[in-house]
Amino acid sequence: MVVIRVDVEIAASPAVVWADVARIDSHVEWMVDAAAITFTSATTEGIGTTFDCATKVGPVRLTDRMEITEWVAEQVIGVRHEGLVRGEGRFTLTPVGADHTLFTWTETLTFPWWMGGRIGAAVSRPILRAVWRRNLRELAARFARR
Repeated sequence: MVVIRVDVEIAASPAVVWADVARIDSHVEWMVDAAAITFTSATTEGIGTTFDCATKVGPVRLTDRMEITEWVAEQVIGVRHEGLVRGEGRFTLTPVGADHTLFTWTETLTFPWWMGGRIGAAVSRPILRAVWRRNLRELAARFARR
């Protein structure tokens, strides 16, 4: 199992950041490792929403099956990963002053034996952390450009 946490301060209020990140299919616009999102439920937001995310990190490509398990407007989106890599992820939006948001992304993942299990998780941790830091820089840049 690997736990990864990254965060970024965004120059926008939690309400403005939420309006963007609550559109799950838009995540491919700022997540360099997310190639495509396909909803597998009738809903596209809120608890119970399910989707497949075609994911690529270097030569590794897989479909990450996810279900939204937590949804608190302007505060939290939690997901369960049910694909080959299993675990839980969480986006947390915390107000910073009147018009900034601390966006925190935490993932707890378990890798299958054929991806190296615990060793694969340990090796992937710095790689995934770097990719997700880049993702958050891209997310913050979306608001800086506005």
